Amino acid sequence: MSDVTVLPGTLAVRNLFEDLLGREVTVSPGEPLSADEIPTSTVAIFVDSAQNIYAVLGMELALAANAGAALGLLPAGAAEDSIDDKQLYPNLAENVGELCNVLTSLLNREGGPHIKLHQVVYPGEPLPGDARAHLMALGRRVDLLVDVNRYGKGKLSLSLAP
Repeated sequence: MSDVTVLPGTLAVRNLFEDLLGREVTVSPGEPLSADEIPTSTVAIFVDSAQNIYAVLGMELALAANAGAALGLLPAGAAEDSIDDKQLYPNLAENVGELCNVLTSLLNREGGPHIKLHQVVYPGEPLPGDARAHLMALGRRVDLLVDVNRYGKGKLSLSLAP
């Protein structure tokens, strides 16, 4: 059986964000989330049908706030206030949770395991140690800078489990 696990490309990520947010989005290679950024990041944990961690996705606070505001059709100032206060406001968090659920589609492939969103960990909540280790691991990962037109940009890191 061939390995059908493939990291999504920048085009797939851009298209998904644009389709969901209904606005132009630019995606380019970026820096990985640092250990210092993880406590303020939104982290999505994806599992396979056996409940094993398949992938971990982290969004820097700036990206979570900007995407959450854009998805909710809120003014860019809502995201800016959230970033300035160094917390993800509940209305933005709810929108980002939905975004994480939709991002699952980037991981499912024909012939591959069925992947589903298991948990979203919001800024300030404890991140399980195994999820943190996967997010920080080298190897099968993609690190992007996502810029949501008229809102702003932030880092997105996706790491597949070994």
